[in-house]
Amino acid sequence: MTNAAPAPTKVLVVDDEPQILRALRINLSVRGYEVTTASTGAAALRAAAEKHPDVVVLDLGLPDMDGIEVLAGLRGWTSTPVIVLSARTDSSDKVEALDAGADDYVTKPFGMDELLARLRAAVRRSAGAADTAEPVVETSSFTVDLAAKKVTRHGRDVHLTPTEWGMLEMLVRNKGKLVGRREILREVWGPSYATETHYLRVYLAQLRRKLEDDPSQPKHLLTEAGMGYRFQV
Repeated sequence: MTNAAPAPTKVLVVDDEPQILRALRINLSVRGYEVTTASTGAAALRAAAEKHPDVVVLDLGLPDMDGIEVLAGLRGWTSTPVIVLSARTDSSDKVEALDAGADDYVTKPFGMDELLARLRAAVRRSAGAADTAEPVVETSSFTVDLAAKKVTRHGRDVHLTPTEWGMLEMLVRNKGKLVGRREILREVWGPSYATETHYLRVYLAQLRRKLEDDPSQPKHLLTEAGMGYRFQV
């Protein structure tokens, strides 16, 4: 009895230049990759949520949104490797992309062999660290879309401030786990706020008012006295 062949590596290629999309689709397909393409940021985020690619090749110059925004949307819910492909050669652009969560940066024009080598390396690095998180998390009271950075409650959009979103996102990404107070403060507010625990009480109360059916008896945004907070579906 022979073992089944391993599933092909899934690649999402995002670029608004048709010739680059076509060249990459052909070159990757003949090497056994399963290729999905997108020419806008919105289409890229949809494809990532639907296809769960193993690696993303992302152009920064997209017609509807900056590639950095697409990267931020992806990093809200997945650690899939992202190789940025860009005509921008300034070092500040590279630093911005890497700080936003890119795994590698290739400047245009690029050699196909170099890009393929970097793609193989990115896939190898991520092997064994498969994502289990889904971009959309539903509770009985509200729904969090990590990729779109959006929250709805009973079908209506809920406006959150950037700080409220940062706190909620961190809790949702660690669903079911206790997240320490200092950990949240460092991640959302910064290292110099690590002892300002009163911030957490204020912002969690605001989140409960906006999201819980009964803020005084929360079901999903829970406090672990003296330790931290926990998100429960």
